[in-house]
Amino acid sequence: MCGGEGTRLRPLTFERPKPSIPILNKPSVVHLIEHLSKEGFNSIVITLGYMAEKIEEQLGDGRIFGVHIDYVYEKEKLGTAGGVKNAQKYLKDEPFLVLGGDHVLNLNLREMYRFHDTTDALVTIGLLSIDDPREFGIADMDVNNRIRRFLEKPGPGEIFSNLASTGIYMCDPEIFDWIPDNVKYDFAKDLFPSMLAKDYKINGILARGKWTDVGNASAYRQAQRWMLEALPGTTIVGHFSSKDARLTGPLQLGHNVSVGSNSAIVGPVVIGENTRIGDNVLIGPYTTIGSNCIINNESRILSSYIFNNIVIGSNCNVSGSIIDNGAKVSDNSCLENGTVIGPNVAIGSNTTVHSNTKIWPDIVIPAGTSVKADMINTSYI
Repeated sequence: MCGGEGTRLRPLTFERPKPSIPILNKPSVVHLIEHLSKEGFNSIVITLGYMAEKIEEQLGDGRIFGVHIDYVYEKEKLGTAGGVKNAQKYLKDEPFLVLGGDHVLNLNLREMYRFHDTTDALVTIGLLSIDDPREFGIADMDVNNRIRRFLEKPGPGEIFSNLASTGIYMCDPEIFDWIPDNVKYDFAKDLFPSMLAKDYKINGILARGKWTDVGNASAYRQAQRWMLEALPGTTIVGHFSSKDARLTGPLQLGHNVSVGSNSAIVGPVVIGENTRIGDNVLIGPYTTIGSNCIINNESRILSSYIFNNIVIGSNCNVSGSIIDNGAKVSDNSCLENGTVIGPNVAIGSNTTVHSNTKIWPDIVIPAGTSVKADMINTSYI
């Protein structure tokens, strides 16, 4: 399912749909397709809405990933279950797996599918025990894997379980009989409560591994961190130049990366092609830098996610930040933890952007500014 607009991830979703946000410098949905292919799911249907052409452009017909992809378009918002109903012609003949296009995971999906295949439930929900399930659907499951209660986004006093739905569902085709045509209808809000009210069987399975939906900036940073932790070692693609820099892996360096004198890169770090790192620059663990970027002398980049065509000036401090394409951060500036900088933003010298602040696209911040609150570009509303 790739139809959502990703409003909670703005300003990162003005130039791309949520599944196309880069993780390790390639679209998140590409990682998901690669995982599905590895797990043996080779026939994939993608439901599309917002900026559909971007996802089609990135995935094509799927053959490069060893799968076949069909696309289904939503002319209007149909909800999670309604969107799947819209793809019924591709799914009506055998059990199928439903998951969100913004999911980042390493779960054993084949194990979950096999479990469903051995039961008589129409739906099996993948569940994970998490610390704070308030933003998810929660399930009360018995020892025989049958779900007795399900509640979407519980409020205070309603959190009867910390088993959160991953939004991964194994379904039999008969599920389509429960979903009305051409109306907005959700699995969690509508379908599951209706089935439970009529005492129809829904199963759960306890998933093992890592999973998140990239629904907000915090989850996005967590997903990047997970993927960086899984880097197997150091890979250098093509030409690389360095002047007495100190490199500690694991690293993934693209073609034509250069690192200046006395700079240090401490992995896990991913850097894209044609990126230039100046002298006396520190790039700390859990950082990704895209293609065609310039990081000027004396700057520090720590646990940050920098997209493409970005310039960071001299003596800048960028910590726990996300910076979108084409942005420029001028000399002696500081981006504090949790900041999100939209595409083509220009930040003047000697500027501080306070923690957890978002700056929307194309905004120019004058030199010497202290940015304490979100800055909204009204032309994007």
